[in-house]
Amino acid sequence: DEIAQFLGHVQPTRQSLRKLKEKFPSQSQSTLLSIFSQEYQKQIKRTHAKHHTAEAIETYYQRYLNGVMKNAAAPVLLELANEVDFAPSLMARIVLERFLQEKEQTIPSKTFINSMLRDPSQIPDGVLANQVYQCTVNDCCYGPLVDCIKHAIGHEHEVLLREMLLEKNLSFIAEDQLRAKGYDKTPDFILEVPVAVEGHIIHWIESKASFGDESSHQAYLQDQFWSYWNRFGPGLVIYWYGFIEELDCHRERGILLKDCFPTDIVTLRHSMA
Repeated sequence: DEIAQFLGHVQPTRQSLRKLKEKFPSQSQSTLLSIFSQEYQKQIKRTHAKHHTAEAIETYYQRYLNGVMKNAAAPVLLELANEVDFAPSLMARIVLERFLQEKEQTIPSKTFINSMLRDPSQIPDGVLANQVYQCTVNDCCYGPLVDCIKHAIGHEHEVLLREMLLEKNLSFIAEDQLRAKGYDKTPDFILEVPVAVEGHIIHWIESKASFGDESSHQAYLQDQFWSYWNRFGPGLVIYWYGFIEELDCHRERGILLKDCFPTDIVTLRHSMA
């Protein structure tokens, strides 16, 4: 809560992330970045609609045109996004979509726009391509670059969890194997032989390379965790960057939260020995 309150008074920039690290030195940079990103995304969702009115879009587009006419090399879009307190990548999307509508005389598809945001060299205007690129590389919470980084970090922690399971000689079925069998919503790993953690039986483990705050955890419970529980039984969620302790309130019902791989796993072999 203290971190969230602090973030309510600072601009979402790399500089404010450094200030956050100075104010909360006991927290890891990964944890702070995860909280920082979550709080910023909440703020963007609250103000998203006002940036997408027809008037706002036209104002942003005209300001972009006027800005690059004066100085095409200046970071016009990035400065505009910072001025109106909107994510640079999302501002780039608005202006790019408006530009393409004018050029093509039709509303471009989301796939078409996403492709150009991922590779601005596809944009048929060199100045706009450079402006979009500047927004993408300077956005620490949104955009294709951030999506790639998040995906890589998530995959890295899944690999780490797999190695830990193998080290403990725990046999499991991984998510890709379950998907191949036709399951749609599946945890990262299902244990072929259940284990006990802190007195609770565990059938599955889900890896989350993020901080577990209330809004994200409630969404995960609704969209994923209770579905896993309903299909596979009780399980364990690892929030690698920590979580709000009060959220670990479903242990008796069958969902356990941890911020690391448990060290006190009791296996069937141990209990029988």
